Amino acid sequence: MSDTQTATPAAASLHEDGSPERLAIDTIRTLSMDAVQKANSGHPGTPMALAPVGWTIWNRFLRYDPAHPDWPNRDRFVLSVGHASMLLYSILHLAGVAEIDAEGNKTGKEAVSLDDIRQFRQLSSKTPGHPEYRHTTGVETTTGPLGQGCGNSVGMAIAERWLAARYNRDGFKLFDHDVYTVCGDGDMMEGVSAEAASLAGHLKLSNLCWVYDSNHISIEGGTDLAFDEDVGLRMKAYGWNVIHVDDANDIAALTSAFETFRATTDRPTFIVVHSVIGWGSPKAGSEKAHGEPLGEDNIRATKKAYGWPEDEQFRVPDGVVDSFRGAVSDRGQPLRDAWVKLTDAYRSSHPEQAAELDLLLKDKLPDDWDADIPVFPADAKGVASRDSGGKVLNAIVGKTPWLIGGSADLAPSTKTDIKGAPSFEADNYGGTNFHFGVREHGMGAVVNGMALSHLRSYGSTFLVFADYMRAPIRLSAIMELGAIWVFTHDSIGVGEDGPTHQPIEHLATLRAIPGLDTIRPGDANETAWAWRAALEKADRPTALILSRQALPTLDRDKYASAEGVMKGGYVLADSENPQVILIATGSELSLVVEAHERLKAEGVASRVVSMPSWYRYELQDQAYRDSVLPRDMTARVAVEMAGSMGWDRYVGFDGATITMSTFGASAPIAKLQDKYGFTVDNIVKVARDVMEKRNG
Repeated sequence: MSDTQTATPAAASLHEDGSPERLAIDTIRTLSMDAVQKANSGHPGTPMALAPVGWTIWNRFLRYDPAHPDWPNRDRFVLSVGHASMLLYSILHLAGVAEIDAEGNKTGKEAVSLDDIRQFRQLSSKTPGHPEYRHTTGVETTTGPLGQGCGNSVGMAIAERWLAARYNRDGFKLFDHDVYTVCGDGDMMEGVSAEAASLAGHLKLSNLCWVYDSNHISIEGGTDLAFDEDVGLRMKAYGWNVIHVDDANDIAALTSAFETFRATTDRPTFIVVHSVIGWGSPKAGSEKAHGEPLGEDNIRATKKAYGWPEDEQFRVPDGVVDSFRGAVSDRGQPLRDAWVKLTDAYRSSHPEQAAELDLLLKDKLPDDWDADIPVFPADAKGVASRDSGGKVLNAIVGKTPWLIGGSADLAPSTKTDIKGAPSFEADNYGGTNFHFGVREHGMGAVVNGMALSHLRSYGSTFLVFADYMRAPIRLSAIMELGAIWVFTHDSIGVGEDGPTHQPIEHLATLRAIPGLDTIRPGDANETAWAWRAALEKADRPTALILSRQALPTLDRDKYASAEGVMKGGYVLADSENPQVILIATGSELSLVVEAHERLKAEGVASRVVSMPSWYRYELQDQAYRDSVLPRDMTARVAVEMAGSMGWDRYVGFDGATITMSTFGASAPIAKLQDKYGFTVDNIVKVARDVMEKRNG
């Protein structure tokens, strides 16, 4: 069958044949139909079509112990088509996956019970509309926007290769797991999957298998409305091994395809599975089976075609659970038990590596991980925070080698390369420097996948390109991952590159993401503490906003310690009975310090507040926040070479901002600062204006 054909199943093929596998497959189908119908919301067609694929992977190939779903060397099953969540929930239930808490302790409950399936898409249920990492045990990643799961799976495959290269020894193969990813037409249309696939092919990740559900249906109708390329040919061009399975119900053909994947050692595998969405229903092969319930009459008709009781809902026939769980456990449990024994022996033979691996898998850092972070002396000329950030990163990696990452082809500019370290490439999976290519969106999804495998991963590019990465950044916050996003060239200070490269609104959009710690340090020592803040917790992503232009290194004997970064905002310089508060971040911090000194020389008492992280500042108690920004000190000026959005919460009605209300311009930085008012003279003027306004 070609990529542009679909088929309607013959009536004879719909009916149960009495085999255990067909009974389990139809259980997945009918649970999915019933759950979507009860919720009156969801996507039944894809789980119905892909039930044989899910059954084949889990029953015949996946190395997974349902009793220990956090086993580090388990195979990963990623459902990139997250809208088909009932496929995964049904499988997790039939496999008997045990629920574990955030510390990995068993709760004594099933990850997904039949009652949980009945509560599909309901408030506080363990079966939300799209699978959510940390929310439901057995969900390997949160796949909301299409294509993200594809990118995550590349990161997971990369992580396995890196872990194997670093920790495997002769006789001790601790890491050799595979990653199975189910994707669809929508994933293949999204650009992020193309970026990720290109990278995976380049890296020859033979532990990665994408299963492409080619059903040619999208929400609007047939995919030929907008999509008629030969996807298999594209993937072949990326360097993948491409296999076609003409019928999603052909278990033998699926088995052969996965066996070929397991035997392939020089490239990733792409299996094109031709399916019929809503298989067996009156809506089969139609967009009507995609994003809406089938309807009670259609469900009865479908069950009748399957040979099932037409009016029985959420039916799990006798023997299905035992058969499904037995197949998964009988393969996975012995493998996991053997792995535990192997790691115990590894600790004796390789104690140093074992101790390091234990920290990594527990998301912890060595006690002295920050011992080599430099302290920067006062320097009026200073250094760009991208440069100081690079020095700090290199100092940390020496103690924490699983802090790994790279850039979207910009390492010389973002300063995120590890000096003297090799690159991660197909011929050296133990490399430290990652080259993601000019693929910002793909980089973001891959970095998340690496973080999902306990690596402290980072990706870097210019701040203005954060727009290309917003989906994975947002997902890192939803999943509470310790991913680190390094953004340099942080303002109109980029200068001659002009408004296309001068971020204006980007700080506000990053600060708007719940759970993302966005830090814009004001000098080299604040940058050092910003990196400490980024690494102190593995369950929170951080965006480091760094400059291209030099920032004066402040004299910390005269001004407050840069450790104040850990609280988000702090009093940097003060006066007795200050009349005005000057607030700034990043490169503007030194400007307000100069303005503070001039005001003091003119007899005006002022206070300087450094506010590198709004997120952290808002986490402090009210007493601390009031000590930094007293409520009765309403004459305030905020200075930042970015948009004004959000600063009103700190300056209030009586305050003012010196910010950007337009895009920038192409010119040397000094000219831009003059044009847009980022000068000491203007800061002093605006400070006097707000004081006069407050005093009437």
